[in-house]
Amino acid sequence: MKMTRLAFWLSISLILFGTGFCRAADDTVHRYLYCSSPDGAQVKSGSGTGLVIFDIDNGFKFVKRIDIPIFASGIRGLTGNLASHALYYSTSNHELGCFDLESEKVLWEERYETGCDRSCVIPDGTKVYVPTGYWDMGPKAGFLVVDAKTGKISKEIPVAKAPHNSIASPDGTRVYLGTSTMLSIIDPKTETVLKQIPDVGESGVFPYTIDSKLKFAFVCLGKHVGFDVVDLEQGKAIHRVLANADAPIAHRTHGAGFTPDEKELWISDQDGKKLFYFDATVMPPKEVGHVDLSVGGHGWVNFSLDGAYAWCHTPDVFDAKTKKQIATLKDENGKPFGSSKLIEVHIKNGKVVQMSCEFGIGRKQ
Repeated sequence: MKMTRLAFWLSISLILFGTGFCRAADDTVHRYLYCSSPDGAQVKSGSGTGLVIFDIDNGFKFVKRIDIPIFASGIRGLTGNLASHALYYSTSNHELGCFDLESEKVLWEERYETGCDRSCVIPDGTKVYVPTGYWDMGPKAGFLVVDAKTGKISKEIPVAKAPHNSIASPDGTRVYLGTSTMLSIIDPKTETVLKQIPDVGESGVFPYTIDSKLKFAFVCLGKHVGFDVVDLEQGKAIHRVLANADAPIAHRTHGAGFTPDEKELWISDQDGKKLFYFDATVMPPKEVGHVDLSVGGHGWVNFSLDGAYAWCHTPDVFDAKTKKQIATLKDENGKPFGSSKLIEVHIKNGKVVQMSCEFGIGRKQ
């Protein structure tokens, strides 16, 4: 029986590429942006259910969608780990799951009574630190320490009320947790709280970022567009910086990110549909300007690992240097897509070779 030309090329494609990314030998590093949908914290710009993937090096074009059914309840956090080449997701239905990026399979999913918020994974890929949620006001509010291979809880660490956003330092020595108006520092080796820094962030529990030397944290404000500069060694806030300081903007700030070289700090004014950027080479950082966003939303800001692009909770992608919008994320139907849960993944020869943090942390060498 003769094979048609179409069938021939389809068979060749399956042999070479399989059903996932770069299954055959391919020395090219492919850069993708993985986003979750629906976002548990915003309705605007969502698109169906699952992981929505974009090609960074091809104009941020839509690549494909991977359906993960429990995403339907809304994603509260999306974090990744290079050692385990996996993404870990938490849902509004108190579920935590692990998705292997190389096999494109869900490895496990667990449900916890307390709930789970924006988690982080220590660099060796052994443990997930899971905040019990901004809604948790009980005496045990804090971290669930979860085995990254199984999803089973190994320990509970009481920290403070309303645990929400967490960051694992790139060197693996510290884990940070935002609770109410407090920033806590945890030692992942001893699983103990080392330091608690009160009276930061103005009100509520909002995002923050850290520099590469683990010297400063920049904590978003709850009642104004701005941030507190927190000296992590002294254990106190040393500056409060407001955007548009002559006429402070009475919106909460939800999103703070460093450019990887730590020369600029960007923050989100989601109600005002803006991202403000500051010169971070001076202390305190000095406001330089802002970019306008197409829509409102939950608020977030992060950068590509090479520092070339800025993305946020909206469909807008910016050139981080020129501040010009250079792309709009769109789903398979051409609808503008936005999510505040985004992870950059690099794949070579079918293997994950680099991943970003869900927070715009400093990466200065």
